[in-house]
Parts: sequence; C-alpha cells; structure tokens
Amino acid sequence: QVHLVESGGGLVQAGGSLRLTCAASGSIFSPNAMGWYRQAPEKQREVVAVISSGGYTNYAVFTKGRFTISRDNAKNTVFLQMNNLNSEDTGVYYCAARKRADYGLLSPWDYWGQGTQVTVSS
Repeated sequence: QVHLVESGGGLVQAGGSLRLTCAASGSIFSPNAMGWYRQAPEKQREVVAVISSGGYTNYAVFTKGRFTISRDNAKNTVFLQMNNLNSEDTGVYYCAARKRADYGLLSPWDYWGQGTQVTVSS
C-alpha cells in the first residue's frame, strides 16, 4: 500500500504562485509514475501533470507552461510549481501514483491522496 499526503495549498491572488508537495510512503514501487489532478466545483476531474520515476513529464494543455512538475526520488516526493494562477485554477488538487512508469495523462491511477485546496481570488 502507498500513502500519499499533499501539502502547500492555500489562498492566492490571481497572478500569484503556489508550490504543492506530495510525500509518498509505504510500499513504493519502482519504476513508477506520480502526478496531480484537480477537481473544481461542478466540474469534471482533470489531470494536471504526470512525471515518471525516470523524469519524463506530461502536462495538460491548460497548464500552458505555467505549471512545472518535478520529483525527488530519494525522498519519494513530487512537486507542482504553479505560476500565474487564475480563478480557473481553483479546486482541490490531488496527488496520485501508478505502479508503473506510465506518464500518460489518461492512464488509470493506483493510489490517491486526500487532496489540498487551492483557491485563487480575482
């Protein structure tokens, strides 16, 4: 079992930045992939970005170069740096992991965190 804990969410003004962190513990598989998806009120859940244990990344189009996903394999931690935030980015951001190095945006996840709230005020 893999346990994922997110942190770093909060309230930020439009144009601001946040850095989300996800710490993984438990039976970490290697290779693997980790990523972020978000859920906004009354909207469908959508994947934000994915990174494999080898460092390959994949981003949703809406990130438009504003977001950067990275990871520290030694610490089993993944980060999401979000810049130039806007109100459309408001939602709960969840960390997720796969037991394979599949960095496809639409591939299923094996583990999920509890989420961290991101609120962007305009």
